[in-house]
Amino acid sequence: MTAFDETGDGEHCRQPYEIVRRWLAETPRELLALKQKEAELLFRRIGITFAVYAEGGDPERLIPFDIVPRIIGASEWDVLSRGLTQRVTALNAFLYDIYHDRDILRAGHVSEKLILHNESFRAEMQGLDPPQRVYTHVAGIDIVRTDAHNFYVLEDNCRTPSGVSYMLENREAMLRLFPDLMGRHPVAPVSNYPEELRDVLASVAPVNCAGEPNVVLLTPGSFNSAYYEHSFLADEMGLELVEGVDLRVLDNVVYMRTTEGLKRVDVIYRRVDDDYLDPLTFRADSMLGTPGLFNAYRAGNVTLANACGAGIADDKAVYPYVPAMIKFYLGQEPILKNVPTYRCSERDDFGYVIDHLHELVVKETHGSGGYGMLIGPHATTAERAVFAEKLKAHPDAYIAQPTLALSTCPTYVEAGIAPRHVDLRPFVLYGKEVRIVPGGLTRVAMREGSLVVNSSQGGGTKDTWVLER
Repeated sequence: MTAFDETGDGEHCRQPYEIVRRWLAETPRELLALKQKEAELLFRRIGITFAVYAEGGDPERLIPFDIVPRIIGASEWDVLSRGLTQRVTALNAFLYDIYHDRDILRAGHVSEKLILHNESFRAEMQGLDPPQRVYTHVAGIDIVRTDAHNFYVLEDNCRTPSGVSYMLENREAMLRLFPDLMGRHPVAPVSNYPEELRDVLASVAPVNCAGEPNVVLLTPGSFNSAYYEHSFLADEMGLELVEGVDLRVLDNVVYMRTTEGLKRVDVIYRRVDDDYLDPLTFRADSMLGTPGLFNAYRAGNVTLANACGAGIADDKAVYPYVPAMIKFYLGQEPILKNVPTYRCSERDDFGYVIDHLHELVVKETHGSGGYGMLIGPHATTAERAVFAEKLKAHPDAYIAQPTLALSTCPTYVEAGIAPRHVDLRPFVLYGKEVRIVPGGLTRVAMREGSLVVNSSQGGGTKDTWVLER
């Protein structure tokens, strides 16, 4: 399977990548090696790590950072930004609909069983009207490309998407390491993301909020794998970083404990999963949430971003229906394509998947982080046999897709510059209006031939340059 090289076909360089081609041609390999080491030292000094709990030993790891930027042309970004806006608008309309009139279910475009019996569906959200009718205030949409013209959405992240801190730190690293290079080219800035996020969060404050909304960021705590990002974003936005024990609910109003007494909270940018938000409503054994928080939310006295129950929109079994959502709610054709998907819960699809495991990527519908999946072409016969038994036992728990030849970008590796597969996670902010900071987090599979870009599976990151002209 031949992958699309974003730089060109070898003989002809694509126009956006002329920047990189000239830079790599001019720069001695020794200097690139030195800059790569400087980048590693910089990230280690700042403490940009993530946690891996599935392995023994010290779970803290430094995320590999590649010094060769990924380039997106202005016209390419125009297509992406319009497609992302369209998609997230439809996903929010879908969320409002399924928790209210359920028109799309009654019209037969989406299976009622798939939604109402889904573990991500929150019955407690039925009839609740969040401010501005927004459920997914921050979405991370994973994009891949297979040729010069086609971008595909690989999956939607509508709950608590992570990675934006790495996008910001990657840019800061490139500004420090290569100020002259960046100064010579019209690269769109990303540093305004924290300001944009804070504005979006403030724009969805409850209607009874008096004065400037008090916004806080709710974290599960320092042992969470994304805690660095939580603390980083709170600091960048000038918000208080709180844990569940720092909040108190009195008469359905949320307050934050401070040295000066209780202070009312209007908006919570929460990075705690639904199940752990409120032990009175969800898991009674949760030590991470705040008792009474959901009742305050239902009463309209606080906004939760993202809303409870938003996860139904990024369930991998729901993903195949997003193009239908766009047509149903917006009356438009999808700008960004879905990857063809087989639903193992469907008899015909299941039979096809079992017969073609050697060709397909099979994913758990509730899986994340690259875990619980099978990449058929790279698996052994024994591994495929074991996975087939899992499919037969729980077909509803899996979907399958063709193995895409993800595009490649030049990447600095031990042997020099080599192509590696990449994806892109742009971050879409949705409040009174949709805002998208140009770029996103480019994740790169650092191992030769690997298609798995997740940091938990050995992937790294790159700075993403969107050219302004």
